[in-house]
Amino acid sequence: MMNSPGARSPPGTVRLFLAGDVMLGRGVDQILAHPCDPAIHESYLQSAVDYVRLAEMRQGPLPRAVPGDYVWGDLLGELDRRGCDVRLINLETAITTSDDADPKAINYRMCPENAAALRAAQIDACILANNHVMDWGLTGLIETLQTLAALEIGGVGAGRTSREASAPLILGVPGKGRVLLVAFGSETSGIPLRWAAAAQRPGINILPRNRNETVAQTRKIIEPIRQAGDILVFSIHWGGNWGYTLDPADHALAHALIDEAGVDVVFGHSSHHPKAVEVYNGKLILHGCGDLINDYEGIGGHEAFRGDLALAYFADVRMDDATLHSLEMVPYRIRSFRLQSAGTEEVSWLADVMARECGAFAASIAQTAGGALRLSWC
Repeated sequence: MMNSPGARSPPGTVRLFLAGDVMLGRGVDQILAHPCDPAIHESYLQSAVDYVRLAEMRQGPLPRAVPGDYVWGDLLGELDRRGCDVRLINLETAITTSDDADPKAINYRMCPENAAALRAAQIDACILANNHVMDWGLTGLIETLQTLAALEIGGVGAGRTSREASAPLILGVPGKGRVLLVAFGSETSGIPLRWAAAAQRPGINILPRNRNETVAQTRKIIEPIRQAGDILVFSIHWGGNWGYTLDPADHALAHALIDEAGVDVVFGHSSHHPKAVEVYNGKLILHGCGDLINDYEGIGGHEAFRGDLALAYFADVRMDDATLHSLEMVPYRIRSFRLQSAGTEEVSWLADVMARECGAFAASIAQTAGGALRLSWC
């Protein structure tokens, strides 16, 4: 029997909160209390303030100088009700005042003083192996690492050396055990190869192009520290921003990580909308979590994917064998750079899409009385 919506995790399980891209930079940074210099280097716009103005053209006036809890909106109450043991997000921005912009199409940054927003949601760890954490150069990456450390929030997937970038993060869960977190970023998500960490160079933990090498590296990282009862989460930033089709090579990699490297949860992200969820040999695979927070409200295009809708993932994982006990996904709409509980039509739309995508893996979706989407699988 699966747990009821909003209840604490069942005995013998660890509850994980997992979220895809959290973009607290650019326009979102500008409405927080301590915005960075708004100058950006895009062919489309040259000021982060312009993204606020675009959103205002659609939603009306946005507040300014908001506290850090503003952006999380209705999600904060849900997090409290569900009593999550570990809270993990993909942080899709540099935390820096650096002006050393990398010559790429988009450069996200948020002011270090605004990073308290992460504490407002009691985030335990931020995934940094993605295509925006080094948007403002090595200086920006180092300041990001320093800021997270000062806030006592774990960072994984990037570091001052390749050893640090590939190091697992160990998250203790009092009275239950440990969650081990490793993170890789794939070039397929737009990460420049020049961002790869090296023995004496800061950077990102880049995913090897060879599946067997990825499995071998994961085992090498984890085996010396793994203990009985540990839950291993493998975070991977992979693939494009739009579309539901899964790359067969990525799908095969996810299975190999579970079969050969002992991974218990494959935590995939990069797509701007949710993709399929799969349960393979009892283990959870999130092929693409979608964005949780962004500043895209005034940007047209890709409306068919409903990028204004987001899912927060709550997974209960058994402590004895690390198999999935239950998964509920709570729908939100992004309005005025803030998460609001999704309406009836929006929940139904997401339920239909997720049912279609998860159905390819013998899984189904049911709406709960509380408006969450519950996964069932064979």
